[in-house]
Amino acid sequence: MRSAQQILAEANVIAVVGASRDPMKPSHTVPLQMLRHGWRIIPVNPFVDEIFGVRTVPSLAAIDGPVDMVNVFRPARDAVEVVRQAVAIKAPAVWLQSGIVSAEARRIAEEAGIDYVEDRCLAVERASGQLSKLA
Repeated sequence: MRSAQQILAEANVIAVVGASRDPMKPSHTVPLQMLRHGWRIIPVNPFVDEIFGVRTVPSLAAIDGPVDMVNVFRPARDAVEVVRQAVAIKAPAVWLQSGIVSAEARRIAEEAGIDYVEDRCLAVERASGQLSKLA
């Protein structure tokens, strides 16, 4: 299993399940920060057409092309299904944001052989590792 820093450093495309258009929510500000630092963000939200100028998709299955990581901004009870969907699209890593923990989601990820991070903030890890995809 790769470390959180390795996963983030090696990722280029991040699907964000539960991305929000509300600029006051971390589910908006965190992916926006990642976008501004050069990652390609695919917002996954079935209720809006666009977030931070990027077209949304209604589900992970609707993504056209591979993703390097699935970032989850959904309650822990939803994480199990999101991880199942991440396994189905062959995502190599799943990252549950701060405050989201699920033993069942972890088990599913580990059984599928994909990297798994929980209860950690993508933006904090990016900042602490001074990571960027910008030249």
